[in-house]
Amino acid sequence: MGADREGGARRTPARAVAYAACGAVLLAGCASMPDSGDLRGVESTPRQDSQVRVFAMPPAEGAPPADILQGFLEALTSDDPGYATARQYLTPEAARSWQPGRATTVLQDGPSMQAARSDSRVDGDDATFTLSGTRVATVDAQQSYKPTDGPYRQTVHLSRDDKTQQWRIDGPPQGVVMGKSDFQRNYMSVNKYYFASNAVAANGQTTAVADPVYVRERVDPMTQAVRSVLRGPTSWLRPVVRSSFPTGTDLAKGTAALAPDDQNKLTVPLNDKAAHVGRERCDEMAAQLLFTLQYVTPTVSEVELRSAGRHLCSLTTDQAEAVAARGATAHPDYVYFIDERARLVRLATGAGGTRAEPVPGALGQGVQPLRAAAVSRDEREAAGVSSDGSALYVGSLVSSGSLGGAVVTSHGSTPANRLTTPSWDAHGDLWVADSDPAHRHLWLLQQGAGTPVDVALPGLSGRIREARVAADGVRIALVVEKDGKQSLLVGRIQRSDSDDKGAAGADAGRPAVSVLELRSAAPGLEEITAMSWSGDGRLVVVGREAGGVQQMRYAQVDGSTPEGPPPAALSGVEAVAASEDDRVPLVAYSGEDGIVRLPSGAQWQKLVKSGTAPVYPG
Repeated sequence: MGADREGGARRTPARAVAYAACGAVLLAGCASMPDSGDLRGVESTPRQDSQVRVFAMPPAEGAPPADILQGFLEALTSDDPGYATARQYLTPEAARSWQPGRATTVLQDGPSMQAARSDSRVDGDDATFTLSGTRVATVDAQQSYKPTDGPYRQTVHLSRDDKTQQWRIDGPPQGVVMGKSDFQRNYMSVNKYYFASNAVAANGQTTAVADPVYVRERVDPMTQAVRSVLRGPTSWLRPVVRSSFPTGTDLAKGTAALAPDDQNKLTVPLNDKAAHVGRERCDEMAAQLLFTLQYVTPTVSEVELRSAGRHLCSLTTDQAEAVAARGATAHPDYVYFIDERARLVRLATGAGGTRAEPVPGALGQGVQPLRAAAVSRDEREAAGVSSDGSALYVGSLVSSGSLGGAVVTSHGSTPANRLTTPSWDAHGDLWVADSDPAHRHLWLLQQGAGTPVDVALPGLSGRIREARVAADGVRIALVVEKDGKQSLLVGRIQRSDSDDKGAAGADAGRPAVSVLELRSAAPGLEEITAMSWSGDGRLVVVGREAGGVQQMRYAQVDGSTPEGPPPAALSGVEAVAASEDDRVPLVAYSGEDGIVRLPSGAQWQKLVKSGTAPVYPG
């Protein structure tokens, strides 16, 4: 039924599933096992269809301590909203103090349980067991996912009640623990949304920023997601975003579950903390919820906010897009690449043809041979890296003026140790890294011009091989090489106006800019060939695991693996391009096939044989 277990313990009917169309089938939560001896694993249920629900039985009368612990662990993987069944395996005092929401520990397989060696048999009214396994990740009290590794060991103590003679757990594990497959069945990733606190998009709009969290998939995920938005951003993102909900805002007292009406409108009753917000702020609050709920269910098309029994505002999905800019809604007009004459050329994204045209302006004329380029998100400017990687140029895509001098230069000893492919954010700022191991830099050019700001990278070890900034301008993905291995890291961009001469950029009266708290987005890969943003909180990555072959897959910015299949296999990939608008086909460069694209539901198709370095705007 699940993953292979350690030791030779026999299988047990440890859980049951209930199908929406077939009624409920309850499982026997306990089965007999020795109190000492071989390790016994708590089986992880394979990934199930979304209609499958899993329930756990309460403890059986007279069950031995091993079965009580087994039943408790199984109950943690069920769809019980408040873990009421799991609490029945605990003593009354432990049931009151146990906090399942404190953290979820995800193991590679279900936890193995073994009687403690110092207590190799049940002695009188006490029993002690050790849970063990290999950590994969943790989900904290803010519902934020973090990859981790290393061994897991947790001691669990049970006692027998003097009056009832029933065994119960009085020393439960901290939070919830389960195997990876159970986690994937029980939880779903949701991007909740806030607003960039110190930046706006080039068009003057507020910028929406995705903050991924995990909610229990079959335990009213809509209400969970709304409550999570109201609680505020996760600690990693909090320094660079704001919420329009007033501090202390929560659902109105007595609100149980939220559900849209037959017109797909969701009414959200709030407490009196939100009673006096103005219309503009209320629209932003509703937009936060609408953006978030699209990851839970696409059927919600309108949100109404109420407080103190009165209407505050209503907002539709179309109106929400006018409130804040999101990368996922910016549809690019063209895909761009470098042709055989080292010029920047483009193909219309909606066209079926394969004939590329040079871009308007100097970068399309071939005067300066290029090896890589980036196009601003409004598709009015482009930046190109010279063919030897030593210089970065910026040119217009709407006029035919001559190309000016280089805005950034590198003195790396070889082309591979010079400038990376540049990247634009939605604020019109241009980013590029210098891979020179002797002079590592991450440069920022405000509005693509002026003196470059040397971005601070505290704690970063290794050299930057690739840099891609998110549309929101507050997150950046870096491929960092150290000791011959590459890592994909996502960092938080912090900007501050400062007179501190020691701050990056502050000596020239420009904002200090830093990339902080880098975290792994693809912990399983040790060689990364290419990557690109592919959605507000997702990247597409080309890489290889230790001892494996090259693969293309998606990765969430928090390091988790998104649901759904990876892109179709393609050999010899050297570059990949995606848009935050995931309705646009992936485009890649393969040494075997040239420029290719992957339409939805189809296989890779050849576009142009002679071309390299494809990019979408951004």
